[in-house]
Amino acid sequence: MAAGLLAAVLAVLLGAGAAGVFAPSGAGAGAAAGVAAPASAAGRPGPAGTGPAGSGTRASAASGTAAASGTAAASGTVKPGAIKSGGAEAGGSKPGAGKPRVTRSGSSQPDTGQPGAAVHSAARRAGPAQAAATGPGTSCRSVAHIGDSTSVGMVSALDLPDPAQRLAAQYRDVGVRHISIDASGGRSMVEELPGQVNGYDTARTMVSQGFRGCWVVALGTNDTANVSAGSSVGRMARIQELMSVANGAPVMWVNVKTLDPSGPWSEANMQAWNGTLLQACHQYPNLRIFDWASVAQDGWFISDGIHYTSAGYAARAYLIARALRRAFPASGTSASCVIR
Repeated sequence: MAAGLLAAVLAVLLGAGAAGVFAPSGAGAGAAAGVAAPASAAGRPGPAGTGPAGSGTRASAASGTAAASGTAAASGTVKPGAIKSGGAEAGGSKPGAGKPRVTRSGSSQPDTGQPGAAVHSAARRAGPAQAAATGPGTSCRSVAHIGDSTSVGMVSALDLPDPAQRLAAQYRDVGVRHISIDASGGRSMVEELPGQVNGYDTARTMVSQGFRGCWVVALGTNDTANVSAGSSVGRMARIQELMSVANGAPVMWVNVKTLDPSGPWSEANMQAWNGTLLQACHQYPNLRIFDWASVAQDGWFISDGIHYTSAGYAARAYLIARALRRAFPASGTSASCVIR
């Protein structure tokens, strides 16, 4: 997409008063769906950034301390983490959209689909006893999870009122003891929305602050959209950036899926990202891919085709944690690049 067209889209959105539309702040902030707002790339190459909206919740859960949208996310000794709004995002529109449309995930959207019975019931349980009951856990005792708005819903008290269903609890169920979750709506590896830190710099900051452990990366939806919109930073270069920060540590990357038939967030662009990710997996022996695209059910998506219902977020959190256990089990490492 030409820079002039991006500027024109922004002008329309701002003129319509769409800029700065967010989900309610504080505990229970949900992810506003379908945003697109040009963003600076902090002096690094790339066009104006685009990305699906999110409330920009930033949840930190280090050393056994968990937070989800400012609310205690698990039993035990739990403190609220630092919450950061994800900057001025235009609410409810994508490039080329005729008019803004605002949808929200969570309780304000009817659940059009439910996880399978086994996933649904297991996702509701939490605690060390479950990890023991379901077999050996992961060798990853410390995990840093970096995500976009598709991760915000997994730590949101609005999307998942039951703390046992949220991501931190699910990680603990498979044996992770030190958890750091940083999720921000509209995030990519390169571009940045105002007031936001991109995925690459977020990972670098974690390392500089002493993080050592396994990485779970749930980014790519906005990256591949930005590449489609004309970014000079390609898909493989974005993956390589994060892998350079991991510096040989175990990485599980969650691949992507949408139900969008066209535009930057089209499923065709998601498949292009997933193909590049698979190529990278053969280059990095420490990289595994959780094939979310093959297990995500259409009924778990809300109407924008990008974000999820509460049932979808519960299943996503449960399945990501179990995939981590298969990717990096208590003994050894999965021989397969792709984890299903």
